Amino acid sequence: MGHCRPARTRGPLAAYATGSALDDASHHLHHLALTTPPGASVNLSISGTYSVGKTITSMAIAHLTGIPRTAAPTMRELLPISLPGKTLEECNGAELIMLISRRIQGRAVAESHLPNGYISDGSALHEWSYANVRVKVGINPNESVDLDNVEMPDDVRFYAEVMKQIAIPAKQHTKSNYDAFVHLPIEFPIVEDGHRPVNERFRQLAEQLLLETLDELEIPVHIVGGTIPERLARIVEIFGFPQVMTIEQAIARAEEEYAQLDTRNELERMADAAA
Repeated sequence: MGHCRPARTRGPLAAYATGSALDDASHHLHHLALTTPPGASVNLSISGTYSVGKTITSMAIAHLTGIPRTAAPTMRELLPISLPGKTLEECNGAELIMLISRRIQGRAVAESHLPNGYISDGSALHEWSYANVRVKVGINPNESVDLDNVEMPDDVRFYAEVMKQIAIPAKQHTKSNYDAFVHLPIEFPIVEDGHRPVNERFRQLAEQLLLETLDELEIPVHIVGGTIPERLARIVEIFGFPQVMTIEQAIARAEEEYAQLDTRNELERMADAAA
């Protein structure tokens, strides 16, 4: 049993933190039971690396509870207006840092318009952890690569140092703006969407960095896996959220909302715009 740390809470939620921290054997994180009474605001991040179901889960829990959902602008949206003609895979270190800075900025602005609480699809740490891994090990790292011992040429070392500095505001924003994280573990194969890295080692390294950073920040983290209905039921149980509809209705509405997303990649968007 590890050392129990007190939960960091903000606003009205601070009076309702209960339970004890438990040592998680696999991630060395502390799970704290939080109960949110009706009317109390909570800023909750649905966490996890890519292709774990953050978006559909965040949509469904928002419909289920009536708490508004927020998200950062996607790379698919940002690339055509930032680097026309380039794919994410083609971006160099400097361009990648610009893109994740725009995502963090967009996320912070969207969150600022929801003072009474929100469900966030990801967090500022997600942009930073992705870019940090990408800069250090590239888009297709082999199984032996580790973030702590990777050899970097001088130009990569420079960008890695820049990412180290970007971590400062990303961590500060995360610590001051989120009450808790629900982390979705890697349970499903990567979806090959022609946009994100199709490399399991990359995904594992990004998740490792994300979880270690959350532990460092001492933010309550709940690892919630399973099917979408199982995830929703567990999240409601953890936080004591009131439900404004059934789980089945929430999933149906989330699926409708998800189907409206523009999932064209950056080059498809440019081609359609030029047609």
